[in-house]
This record gives sequence, structure tokens and C-alpha cells, in this order.
Amino acid sequence: MDLFETQGFEETTVTQIAAKAEVTEMTFFRHFPSKDLVVLTDPYDPAIADSVAAQPTDAPALKRTVRGIRCALGELPEPESELVQRRVRIIAGSASLRAKSAKTHTATETRISEQLIADGADVLVARTVAAAVLAALTAAIFEWARDERWTLRTAIEGALNALESHDD
Repeated sequence: MDLFETQGFEETTVTQIAAKAEVTEMTFFRHFPSKDLVVLTDPYDPAIADSVAAQPTDAPALKRTVRGIRCALGELPEPESELVQRRVRIIAGSASLRAKSAKTHTATETRISEQLIADGADVLVARTVAAAVLAALTAAIFEWARDERWTLRTAIEGALNALESHDD
């Protein structure tokens, strides 16, 4: 993380990372198939999609998705804030990592929208809700990493509240 923060993600090589960690490049690649995965690991996306799927199907798509995220958030441990904030700041500062992060979140977005559709939501509504919620979560996470006055939970709650305030 230190190298990424001082040099930039794109400018930091695996050789430099391995040297700083006092391991060989081969050892690095045993733990991380690519340099991107040092930063992009996100254990929360599958839990979010599963929690949305577990919500009662009679609620409107947006309410169901927001409730699912709130439930997942309540069940997940608070991340190691400093390390996660550093990772998010590195992602936010790198166009290539933002794009790869968005690709990762697309899988969650697709899972959520497909679940909503399978449970009877209109296709356009389901895809719009899933995209809007993931965009709101991304905005909240980037803001949390940028502004240390936020906790991760309060930033996400703020984003979810913003979505719900337009749920009429």
C-alpha cells in the first residue's frame, strides 16, 4: 500500500512490491494472481447479493434491495478501517482500478437484478434499481475513504437514505 500511495498504482511494479515485502516475485504471484488483486479484494459483494435475495418478495424492488443491503451491513464485521480506506483511496486514484472495480461490482449488480426479475420485478425496474444502488454504494465508499469524518456504516446509511428519500 505504501508503494501505491507514494508512487501511484500504475507506476508500482510487482518487482518493487516483492522487494519491499522481502519475497520473490514467484511468492507474490502465489498469493496474488495479479497486482490488481492486492487492492481489489472485496468480500462484501456476494454477501450483499445473498441478503437482497433473502428479502421478502412482496416489497418493491428498491425497498427490497435497500433492506437487503442494510441486513448485510448489520451482519458483516466492520472492516479494518485504515487498511480498507487506503485500498479505496488507491482505487479511487487509479482509472484502471476504478474500471476493474466497476467490473467486479457489475457481477453483483447483475446478481441483484436477476434475482429481482426472477421474483417478479419488471426487467427495467430491476436493472435500474440494481445499478442505482451499486452506484450509491460506490459513491458512499469513495466518500468514506476521502473524508475521515465518516464511518463506513454511516456513509453507506447516508447513501441508502438518499435513495429511499426518492422512493415515492
